[in-house]
Amino acid sequence: MNSVKIRQVWGCNLDQELLLFDQTLRRHNLLSVDTEFPGFLRNTPRDAPETLRYSDLKFNIDNTKLIQLGITLSDDYGNISSTWEFNFCDFDIDNDACNETSIDFLKKSGLDFERIRKDGIFMSVFRRKFLEILSVHANLKWVTFHGLYDLAYVLKLLSNNSLPLTVFDFVKEAAVYFTAVFDIKFIARFCKGLMGGELGLNRLACILTVDRCGEAHNAGSDSLLTACVFAKLKNVYRIEEINFDGFLYSVSPKIQSMRPKIVVPHYCQPLIPCRPPFPKMMVCYGRPTHPQYHFQVRPTYVMQSTMFPCVL
Repeated sequence: MNSVKIRQVWGCNLDQELLLFDQTLRRHNLLSVDTEFPGFLRNTPRDAPETLRYSDLKFNIDNTKLIQLGITLSDDYGNISSTWEFNFCDFDIDNDACNETSIDFLKKSGLDFERIRKDGIFMSVFRRKFLEILSVHANLKWVTFHGLYDLAYVLKLLSNNSLPLTVFDFVKEAAVYFTAVFDIKFIARFCKGLMGGELGLNRLACILTVDRCGEAHNAGSDSLLTACVFAKLKNVYRIEEINFDGFLYSVSPKIQSMRPKIVVPHYCQPLIPCRPPFPKMMVCYGRPTHPQYHFQVRPTYVMQSTMFPCVL
């Protein structure tokens, strides 16, 4: 991990870095993502119902702007390639909505808001170029830690629109852009010794003896740690990805991708569980065998051109 470089991306080197990103994505189809944003305008109570949690999320994201997007590319065998930290100039610290406490915290974590505003990337430019890259790559996997806000910001960025009105509409729209989604915090709930998933990324990394590279609460460093933790988690607990694809921590609807995948012969198709019951904990050695799991056969898809909605 210490050999992985966190590549800083600004307006001046965007094209060069996206070219390398595109080339790397051909062999490394896991995108571990993290975002930095101006904090919460509404704080949601821990025991709030799902409708209120999503309503607050929508309000927070619709009324704030993304500051950083970190993406680390890796493969299914845990090989980490590179990390990109995209800095966006759209956020104006003097005029845009923000949480002052969060801004002070990000400053202490090393974010240079003056440089980001001056030298950063316009999101409209990034959106067009990034969608062109994603459209020519199939079977991408998106990895997050407690990733509801991260994916929601990425969805807002790629769709160039406000978030949908309900959480059910949110997962439907997310399925257009994200082929497969894995939330490490959700997976940790079913792994013995991981506190039922009630722990942060740094604590989980410590338990799994994964070291951090770079400063915490910078999108590049956090995305790199997310990628390394996911690789270690899969290796230690022998995680079968298909059991957790599409499940996000703290929301009940599953993201079920509508994008086509490579055809697998019907007799080789794996089985997909419905969401595991939340109060239960499992040891993730092989396929979960909880009696309340229900399985259905994965549908067969035909490989097509993977195009996104046209966004200008």
